[in-house]
Amino acid sequence: MKYYVLLLALLILGCKNEVKKVPEKPIIETPPTELNIITTPDELLGELFAKIQLEQVFDDGKTFVDCIPKFPYDEIKRNYEQQKKDSTFNLKTFVYTNFEIPKAISSDFKSDATKTAAEHVTALWPVLKRDSDQENELSSLIPLPKSYIVPGGRFREVYYWDSYFTMLGLVESGEFELVENMLDNFTHLINTVGHIPNGNRTYYITRSQPPFFSQMVKLLAAFKGDSVYQKYKEPLKKEYEFWMDGAESTSYAINHVVLTPVGVLNRYYDKGDTPRQESYREDYTQVEKTSGGTKMYRDLRSGAESGWDYSSRWFADGKTIETIETTDILPVDLNALMYGLEDVLLTAFKDDSEFTTTLKKSMENRKEFLNRYSYNETLGVFEDYNWVTSEPTGVISLATVYPLFFKMTTQEQADRVATYITHNLLKPGGVVTSNNNTGQQWDAPNGWAPLQWMTIVGLENYGHHELAKIIATRWIALNEKVYANTGKFVEKYNVEDMTLDAGGGEYPVQDGFGWSNGVYLALKNQYEKD
Repeated sequence: MKYYVLLLALLILGCKNEVKKVPEKPIIETPPTELNIITTPDELLGELFAKIQLEQVFDDGKTFVDCIPKFPYDEIKRNYEQQKKDSTFNLKTFVYTNFEIPKAISSDFKSDATKTAAEHVTALWPVLKRDSDQENELSSLIPLPKSYIVPGGRFREVYYWDSYFTMLGLVESGEFELVENMLDNFTHLINTVGHIPNGNRTYYITRSQPPFFSQMVKLLAAFKGDSVYQKYKEPLKKEYEFWMDGAESTSYAINHVVLTPVGVLNRYYDKGDTPRQESYREDYTQVEKTSGGTKMYRDLRSGAESGWDYSSRWFADGKTIETIETTDILPVDLNALMYGLEDVLLTAFKDDSEFTTTLKKSMENRKEFLNRYSYNETLGVFEDYNWVTSEPTGVISLATVYPLFFKMTTQEQADRVATYITHNLLKPGGVVTSNNNTGQQWDAPNGWAPLQWMTIVGLENYGHHELAKIIATRWIALNEKVYANTGKFVEKYNVEDMTLDAGGGEYPVQDGFGWSNGVYLALKNQYEKD
């Protein structure tokens, strides 16, 4: 079998500058873990779940999957079957009778107008903090053993990639114990669920999010020393194995891996092929309208795994969600993040020569991918690559800065990225996610805290200090303006129209807000001294 795979790989390599277009294999089942015994709200409630979500009992579908039943699920279903036959039956009344409705986090927090923005953020940490969770078999919450920070608003649980950017602010506030607690929680999820889910909810277990765990470890190690790498070396390896599952055996695209002429690369891939439970009505309606089938469900879910839900990056026409094709794309940011994970693994497993040799080869492959397939020589930026059509997607976004953040590029490439940003993505409030006005929240006119940070650090890595400083100071000023007007830090901001507070998206603007707070503090402390 290994010989066959090697031979096929060599044949593929013979195709000049072309990624083999191949059908997907069936999904490989994951090894038995507690993932297999976690039951989700749709499984527990069946027909009732779909009815509640499709009839939009709550404006936001996430509200219902976060509800806690007041009675056992079987009892609720029996009551529903009996009561629905009554002509006076009201579904909303039934839901409110049988479920505890969750509250938004921090929305009712009263800010002190006498506090500066930085003081406000520091005061908000206790509001966003959750202590260790109590076991509740009726709740969709996956309990975590130690304290953690939630983003805020509708986001009542920990979120994977959000947490790295939140930690930047926690470090600035000296909250190292809380940072380590969150790393321990992620380790707990890796060891029980088998990976770090999108968030610690049962309905998120089919997917992860951008793999920033290694950067969290690196962040803590910078303050506590290299012993941190040893503490988390095994969970780091398990995280890597999750993202590389199938890499040794596949000649096709399977799970998160795709075999290409430059070796195995990664894509976003949710194992589910049904509507997202927290956005059930939206996904169901979308797929029914377009007859997109299970492939479209998986692409919608995988777009959520990317964290960029949604963006023109994932659309075949670069404009409309009806053409979403997330699983067909090799994303610049994901493969840069995997390079960063491999780099941290080199440090953690420096005495394992066999493993480190494998890691170094994979890192070389990712750099070759960037240069051979992803780099646009004409524009001087990095693009995502469609492995099915064997061509770049043509959508330019701030994903282009990820190779700079991880120091994967030449100085000339970094200089050209900086030039492109200056002329195309730099706006009055910072940098815009893309220049495509699609109505999606991860496009123009929105700016997001994590992308400001990735851009600024990436530029600084290659000596573009003045541009980095301009972006940082504009973003800081926008955050402070919104705070002065509203008393809040929000999830995302409109960086083009400075008269507005924030941008739009698939749900109302959320306040709190974890990663906005973290990035603001880190940038404020770094650039106000400059």
